[in-house]
Amino acid sequence: MITRREVALRLDIPLEMAYRHGIEARVSEADFELLQQNPPAWLLQSRANRTGKKAVWVELRCDVCGYRESARPKKWWPTFNFLSCSTHGIDELPTEPSGFTRREVDGIGTRFIGIVDEWRDHS
Repeated sequence: MITRREVALRLDIPLEMAYRHGIEARVSEADFELLQQNPPAWLLQSRANRTGKKAVWVELRCDVCGYRESARPKKWWPTFNFLSCSTHGIDELPTEPSGFTRREVDGIGTRFIGIVDEWRDHS
């Protein structure tokens, strides 16, 4: 049995869409394969509407310990130089390059801090 969230990940659809279209909380692998082989109209439409510009799911990976999780990307996320679990210290990551300043972005996934190295304007 797989969870509704795993079904959404494998179908590359938002979890909200899985809820809205009646995907059960737990689905057998056989039922999932049937869904893949004979997709309903809503899933075909969703796939047809995909532009490929914005990912539905991204895999987050800690650059210190390698912990991974899948999450829905947020519009406000900048481009991260590093991701770290919130339990790791900043000293466990490489230092920022000369001329750059580092900022931390909290609230990435369930446990990550995003690290952004930005060029310091010296003018």
